[in-house]
Amino acid sequence: MLDELDQELERRGHRFVRYADDSNIYVRSKRAGQRVMESVRRFITQKLRLKVNEAKSAVARPQDRKFLGFSFTKGPEIKRTIAPKALDRFKRRIRELTRRAKGVSLESTVEELAPYLRGWRSYFGFCETPEVLIGLTRWVRLRLRSALWRQWKTPRRRRAALLQLGVRPRLARNTAGSGLGPWYLARAKALSVGLSNAYFKSLGLPTLIDGY
Repeated sequence: MLDELDQELERRGHRFVRYADDSNIYVRSKRAGQRVMESVRRFITQKLRLKVNEAKSAVARPQDRKFLGFSFTKGPEIKRTIAPKALDRFKRRIRELTRRAKGVSLESTVEELAPYLRGWRSYFGFCETPEVLIGLTRWVRLRLRSALWRQWKTPRRRRAALLQLGVRPRLARNTAGSGLGPWYLARAKALSVGLSNAYFKSLGLPTLIDGY
């Protein structure tokens, strides 16, 4: 039904993108946006006899809007980036999966995480802000280190686990006896050495960007 709208926008020379009933039209100014919004609204309601979702419709800068999980950065060099809501959904899902690590092996948690991370990368790896993907990859590893630290529970078990992972005895003892919280210690040298990036890779944990 909206193919007619595509044809009308092409006839007018507008730049636009549409997926199903979700569409963005790009113009040079706010005034032009308001004019185009009104004319497109009339076309949809009067010519196509369809309703416009007013709650989701707006005239705004591209970086203030999202489309299929993507948005744009601000500044002179505009880049395609991941929309904030998509990032929030990603973090919620990772938190759900890593909370379960309290009662299962790390291998089982990684096995559950892997398809989600691969699918997410396959879709959002299209962004032009690699620093975001690097940050998320590191954050996932921190979640796993923190979860495993909780799972070990006692200083004795923590020291033994760190030693088994190849951490030097003195470093393992000092870290295991620390009274700091799991999230803080997830960044500690002992856990970075014992639960290294290479270790997670050996378990099959995907990254969201090559090289990290």
